Amino acid sequence: MFLRPGICTVSLGRSAAGHSLSHKLMAASQHGFEGIDLLYEDLHDFAEQKYGSSCQDHELRAAQDITFLCQELKLEIICLQPFMHFGGRIDRETHQQDLVRLQHWTQLCQILKTDLIVFPSSFLSKEKLSTDTSTVVSDMIDAADLGSSASPPIRFALEALCWGTNIDTWDASWDVVRYVNKPNFGICLDTFNIAGRVFADPTQPNGCVADAVQALQRSLHRLMGTVDSSKVFMVQTADAEKLSSPLNPSHPFHHKDQPARMSWSRNARLFYGEEKCGSYLPIRAIHEAIVHGLGYKGWVSFEVFNRALFDTDPELPDTIASRASKSWTKLIRHVNQDEDRSTTSLL
Repeated sequence: MFLRPGICTVSLGRSAAGHSLSHKLMAASQHGFEGIDLLYEDLHDFAEQKYGSSCQDHELRAAQDITFLCQELKLEIICLQPFMHFGGRIDRETHQQDLVRLQHWTQLCQILKTDLIVFPSSFLSKEKLSTDTSTVVSDMIDAADLGSSASPPIRFALEALCWGTNIDTWDASWDVVRYVNKPNFGICLDTFNIAGRVFADPTQPNGCVADAVQALQRSLHRLMGTVDSSKVFMVQTADAEKLSSPLNPSHPFHHKDQPARMSWSRNARLFYGEEKCGSYLPIRAIHEAIVHGLGYKGWVSFEVFNRALFDTDPELPDTIASRASKSWTKLIRHVNQDEDRSTTSLL
C-alpha cells in the first residue's frame, strides 16, 4: 500500500477570515503533510494580497511565488481546483469562454508544477444544463484535447458532487470518463460525496436514506467491479457530522438557493474518525473499497469544509492541521487493519 497524505488549502482556514496561504502551507508542512490540494480561492486571494489585484498576469506571478513556497516547505501541489460548472452548458458561448479560462488554468498548473485540474460536477439550475450526455462528453473531450496539447500535458479529474444537477454519483461521473476515453481524463473519488448521496440524507431525522447500508454496499461492489484504478487520478476524503435536527427551512444551515446536501457539506464536514464531533459516515468502508478493492495508490487529500473555518483565530490553521494529522494517522491504521477484511463487514 502506498498512500500519500495531502490536504486542501481551504480546509486549514478561509482566506475571507484572514488566514493567509503562506501560514496554511507552513501548518500543513509542520504537521507531516506531503502535498496540498490548492483551492483557486487561495491563489486568487494570494494574488490580490501581494499584487493588488487578481488579474491573470498577477495570478501567474502568484503561482510562481506559491511554487517557491511549496518547494521550500517540501510540499507538492497535487492539483488546482475547483474549475466550476464545466461541461454541458446549454449556452454554448459560455462553453467557449470556459475553454479560454481553462487555458489560463493550464498555464497556472505548469507554473505550479502540477498536472491535474479537478472538475466538480455542475450544480447549476436544470434550465442551464443539457440532459444530453453526449454534450457533456463532447465538452470534456474539448478539455482533454486542450490539456494534451499543453507541454507538459495536463490531466483532468471529474468529481461527482452529491448535490450535482445531472451528475451526483460516482457511477454517473465514471460513465462520462468512459465515454471521453482519453488518457488524460479520469475520475476523482470523494468519500464524502459517495456517502453523501447513497448513504446520507441530512433532511431526514436519522441523517440517512431509507436503505442506507444496503445502498452503500451495492454502490461499493459496483465500484470495485467497474472502475479502472489507473483512471482514479485522486482521492479526496472527509466525514461529516450527523445533525441534531433535519436540515429543513427552519434549520440554521438552510440556504434557500442551495440543495440541502450542499448546505450540509459547506457547514458540517469533519476529518476522518472524528466521532467525538459527531461524525457518522461509513468512510472506513469506502476507503477499503478504494484502496484494497481497487488497489488505489496515490494521494489522499483531506477536503473539509466547515463553518469553523471562518473563525478569525490566528492559530486556526495550526489547530486544524494538528487535527488533520491525527486523523491521517487513524485512517492509515484502519486501512492497514482492513487489508484482509471484506467491505461488507465494515458497514
